[in-house]
Amino acid sequence: MKRIAVAVVLTIALFSAIACSQEKDTTLAGKAKSTDTKDGSPLVTFVEIGSVKCIPCKKMQPIMKEIEQEYAGKVKVVFYDVWTDEGKPYGKQYGIRVIPTQVFLDKDGKEYFRHEGYFPKSELVKVLKQKGV
Repeated sequence: MKRIAVAVVLTIALFSAIACSQEKDTTLAGKAKSTDTKDGSPLVTFVEIGSVKCIPCKKMQPIMKEIEQEYAGKVKVVFYDVWTDEGKPYGKQYGIRVIPTQVFLDKDGKEYFRHEGYFPKSELVKVLKQKGV
């Protein structure tokens, strides 16, 4: 019962933070956009939207680090903590309903896949392979 109450409070806090954010941030296109590996840019940008304080998000941290190391040059990993002032605009920009949410952008910066919640590495790798990683 206590866990449910905490989850409800955290969910309300997240939505309140997103709703209260009046900033419109357009920097993600430049920050997370990938182009073509011919020029050394990655094939896929893996955007993780969550928080360092969220339990499922914490479980994603080692996976993000492994992906970043194993697919260096092919996959760019970007993390936004929506429970911080710097990260709040990205929650709004991506229309985040729950955290963690993983958004995958192709080499042109277009979203081609989205997942909500904890995402096991084996399943995440399948999504990367869709774009030739």
